[in-house]
Amino acid sequence: MKNKEEIKNILDWILCVLIAIVIAISVKYYIGTLTIVKQPSMYPTLIENQRLWLNRWGRTTKKLPKRGDIITFEAPSKTLLSKEEKEENVIARYDNESNTFWKKFTHNVLELGKVSYIKRVIGLPGDHVVIEDGKVFINDVEFKEPYLQPGVVTDNGKGYVTGLVVPQNSVFAMGDNRAQSTDCRCFGCIPLEKIESTVAIRIWPLNLFGKV
Repeated sequence: MKNKEEIKNILDWILCVLIAIVIAISVKYYIGTLTIVKQPSMYPTLIENQRLWLNRWGRTTKKLPKRGDIITFEAPSKTLLSKEEKEENVIARYDNESNTFWKKFTHNVLELGKVSYIKRVIGLPGDHVVIEDGKVFINDVEFKEPYLQPGVVTDNGKGYVTGLVVPQNSVFAMGDNRAQSTDCRCFGCIPLEKIESTVAIRIWPLNLFGKV
């Protein structure tokens, strides 16, 4: 009897641990998670090693972010498209899609080996985005960007974007640190299904705690 009771207790503990793991994974994937800024592309808005809380509810509800939102998304498989490739299709390429359930689970849910970028949404579906004379124009109107450092010039970077119309269910995003950002100027617009989250709150350092 004692052995059976011990086995039952062990199984109960195992079940509790499994339930806790499932809940933790579900919260991270569907609701939100923590992250650390690892790149300088959003300077000065975000600085390396700052801690952020990411809201993933938009991905769960398949809702596009708003203009000006800072988002995270899966890095494209090709980060620099040729002029010909851009003219053919302005959507970022994702050519390394997993084809088995386990690979999809570990990549998309557990995020093992997954690389993500963090950028600001500039263009929404249907917007005509033009980069000209160091500025951004949306539908022929100069887009004001008060979050940029004084004197920042927006050029085509390593890309070939002089003007594009953002396709449906996708966004055009750039880093605030334009000179050190590999973004949609280089690899094209981000499809909705590859957008992972929006930045909700900066939680560290404490003196900058709050909405970003």
